[in-house]
Amino acid sequence: MPRKALIAANWKMFKTPAEAKAFVAAFLPLVAGHTRDEIALFPSPVLLPAVIEAAKGSNVAIGAQNIHFAEEGAFTGETSLNQLQAVGGTHTLIGHSERRQYFAETDEIVNKKLHAALKHGIVPVVCVGEVLADREAGKTADVLKTQIAGAFVGITAEAAKPIVIAYEPVWAIGTGKTATPEIAVDAHKIIRAEVAKLLGAETAANVRILYGGSVKPDNAKTLLGQEEIDGALVGGASLKPDSFAAIVKY
Repeated sequence: MPRKALIAANWKMFKTPAEAKAFVAAFLPLVAGHTRDEIALFPSPVLLPAVIEAAKGSNVAIGAQNIHFAEEGAFTGETSLNQLQAVGGTHTLIGHSERRQYFAETDEIVNKKLHAALKHGIVPVVCVGEVLADREAGKTADVLKTQIAGAFVGITAEAAKPIVIAYEPVWAIGTGKTATPEIAVDAHKIIRAEVAKLLGAETAANVRILYGGSVKPDNAKTLLGQEEIDGALVGGASLKPDSFAAIVKY
């Protein structure tokens, strides 16, 4: 069976609760009845209850941009998986490049978060990708293999079934630069081959790998039409209902 695409909106640190509710009110009619792809919104933690309530009963899932691997404890500023589930969240991003860059998240931390998300039945979207210096030095494959291997330590093929991977070339995030379809496909093939090496060919064939990095309505069809690309993790273009809906319905 073909892999069902996931089109995900990463709102980063944008929107107030009122703005978020207005987005959902405008967005849901634009994608009503859309069943070809899964759709998910990832708002800031303080927006989660409002967005989950606004999207209730729709075809749009809601997830967190980050979670902590501990069940609870003295981790000021963090959100636990129990808290996410209590408000109705179903997905989480893990290891986004901005978390790695600005908050020193390592492959080991990503691995701990992945284990915790799977334990709680939360769909994890594990982000991997190279910076410009790595690409220019010809290290893209090494970086991707290292990040995948680090994230999947101790994960079995059975446990890995819900996992989604997002390839985000860091040099293409918020820069206006987009990886060509060929660059993106090559990276996705490297990732899928590494998953096959770790967890077997069947798991690799079924895992969804999203592309993230300056995805916009005008390039969505070219990117998402590639057989290796199973959806998109969208940043800036997901902040407006009509723009994100156009990507969903590419």
